[in-house]
Amino acid sequence: MTLDTLDRGRAAVLVVSTSAATDPALDRTGPVITEWLRTRGFTVGDPAIVPDGGPVADTLTAAVSGGARVVITTGGTGVTPTDRTPEAVAPLLDLELPGIVEEIRRRGLTGAGPTALLSRGVAGVVGGRAFVVTLPGSRGGVADGLAVLDGLLDHLLAQLHGDGHAPRSAS
Repeated sequence: MTLDTLDRGRAAVLVVSTSAATDPALDRTGPVITEWLRTRGFTVGDPAIVPDGGPVADTLTAAVSGGARVVITTGGTGVTPTDRTPEAVAPLLDLELPGIVEEIRRRGLTGAGPTALLSRGVAGVVGGRAFVVTLPGSRGGVADGLAVLDGLLDHLLAQLHGDGHAPRSAS
């Protein structure tokens, strides 16, 4: 079975952006994440878009209740008055995985520089079955986040769903 025909289950993308909620054409990161998930065999619809400070927790909870194994958010992780995605997501986490967002920030230092340290993302497990990560709303932050996930998502999901360790690929 090739990656193109592999069905890894459902995934969801949540864009947190007041401007994109007003005009979806302004969303520059949701489609990137959606395509990334699809090329890895996940079934994923169009990104859900909510304004900063909007119904992040409710939208994420609905995605997990709908069977999403992976939920990736983008936006709302900075320090502006309306950036509250981490506050909405953190209470939903059963298990935190801080090393993931630490690595995303570390990689951001090489591209964005010190401003990458302003991202307050969180990652973890929701409902005992879904992996959730909150990525920055910038294209660079999303690229860094997807690069980190590319190396560990299969292993994480295998462990999360009791399948043991995913086999290491030959490098």
